[in-house]
Amino acid sequence: MFRLRRFLKDYKLQLIIGPICKLIEAVFELFIPVITADIIDNGVRNNDVGYVIQKGGLMVLLGALGLGFALVCQKSASVASQGFGTKVRSAMFRHINTLSHNELDKLGTPSLITRLTNDVNRLQLAVAMLIRLVIRAPFLVIGALIMAMTIDMKLSLIFFGAALLIGLVLFIVMTRSVPFYKKIQKKLDTVSLISRENLSGNRVIRAFSRQEDDQQRFDECNDELAKTAVTAGRLSALLNPLTYVIAQAAIIAIVWFGAGFVFTGELKTGEIIALVNYMTQILLAMIVVSNLVVIFTNASASAARVNEVFDTKPSVVEKENAGAEEVSDAPCVEFRDVSFGYSGSGYALRNISFKLKKGSTIGIIGGTGAGKSTLVNLIPRFYDASEGMILVDGVDVRDYTFTQLRSKIGIVPQKAELFSGTIKDNLRFGKRDAADSDIERALKISQSYEFVSKMPEKTNKQITAGGKNLSGGQRQRLTIARALVGRPEILILDDSASALDFATDAALRKALHDETAGMTVIMVSQRVGTVRYADQIIVLDGGELSGIGTHNELFRNCSVYREICLSQLKAEEVEN
Repeated sequence: MFRLRRFLKDYKLQLIIGPICKLIEAVFELFIPVITADIIDNGVRNNDVGYVIQKGGLMVLLGALGLGFALVCQKSASVASQGFGTKVRSAMFRHINTLSHNELDKLGTPSLITRLTNDVNRLQLAVAMLIRLVIRAPFLVIGALIMAMTIDMKLSLIFFGAALLIGLVLFIVMTRSVPFYKKIQKKLDTVSLISRENLSGNRVIRAFSRQEDDQQRFDECNDELAKTAVTAGRLSALLNPLTYVIAQAAIIAIVWFGAGFVFTGELKTGEIIALVNYMTQILLAMIVVSNLVVIFTNASASAARVNEVFDTKPSVVEKENAGAEEVSDAPCVEFRDVSFGYSGSGYALRNISFKLKKGSTIGIIGGTGAGKSTLVNLIPRFYDASEGMILVDGVDVRDYTFTQLRSKIGIVPQKAELFSGTIKDNLRFGKRDAADSDIERALKISQSYEFVSKMPEKTNKQITAGGKNLSGGQRQRLTIARALVGRPEILILDDSASALDFATDAALRKALHDETAGMTVIMVSQRVGTVRYADQIIVLDGGELSGIGTHNELFRNCSVYREICLSQLKAEEVEN
């Protein structure tokens, strides 16, 4: 947690005022037993009602002042803890957005969501308790010990013994429970993962009648979480009973030995009651400390998880002084002996080399797992090539700034992702100042204009999160329109017409050919019909370049492409 202190630098005033106010309240609280003893020994014993009222009024005044200082501390704790949590979340979210796809794949979406919410909430609570109780509780224990010593040195030894025993209990429980709280956070990630999969894939689960299986899977994970939480809870539950037993035993000892001192005249009755009150204060303070142990144990585990996110550095970064000028007459895209492998696995692409002319239409085809999506993801630098070089307009992609490179590229991913808001908001995602004419043009090219124009709200139609109120084909066409609005130099369609019927797919390809003059279009597909009329077709097989050329050239010379063609088309259709 100490590493996260930088997020508290704007709350130094609250960090100072809050604990000071709590200390003042604790000082007032320490005087209460002394005043009580005075009332008993001098007021009650002498039947002096006026003295009792006078000292009672002083107790009420100290209580009121203590309440005022406690409220100031509470306000300071609330401002600092909530501000701290807000800053940590913002910084985490900002940092997550700097990570490349590789790091996001490792951390996982459910885990990141849990860290942004649950873990930061625990840290907020720890900050609030830090201001309100961390200084107050030890001060009360030490203060009560000192005040007990001023009353009687012999009986104060009982206080020291009780404090040491309670401290030992706290240390043992804390060291045993920390590992369990770390496990709880990891298991909570798994529960979040299963919940996310269940909610996002609910239609598939119902279609295959797998509700019971999925329920069993969730229950097993949830039971593991519960068992770990119960184990940690049992350890934490030992704190209060053990501290109570030790404190009550100390009180009995004080009363037992104190009675003898009263009998011999060494102590007064009020002083014994004061000692009992101080022992009670120590007990309550120790109970607070035991709860703080649990809170800070949780916070320690959460801080480690939050710091893990901050410690994760992006593998794809901009160079210092990045910025590049295009090379005239250079290919639009060029791969030079490019190889790439995902972390923890072998090469997904090996020794890929080709050149794409500006304004041409390129098809990329291959079997499942051939590396098609991996190849196009290297162009906008979602990942960096392990070996070789990728050039856009004659410049290494690593020499561009991210903004400069990605402003050239419009990419439509395999999964059509739309965001909550209007259709117009989604289409302006890549170009905020896009004119209505640009939006209309993009809708027409993507074959979206017909169904959008039939909606009563037109482009002001509200889309739910993920575009769930649209069909799969509508979502795909709108994501294509979104990429076209910015008029990119390179348009990458990563199997983005898979949900379209053949007529709409053909109309889309024709519109792209007719309306996007000068734009380089890269179409990834498993359909021969989608890529066969491209100026150039790249065939991938097992991550290697199997062939490159036109449809007819590849059908004659590339066995992989011929096999794909004959699996989808009749022999006479291939020749047409």
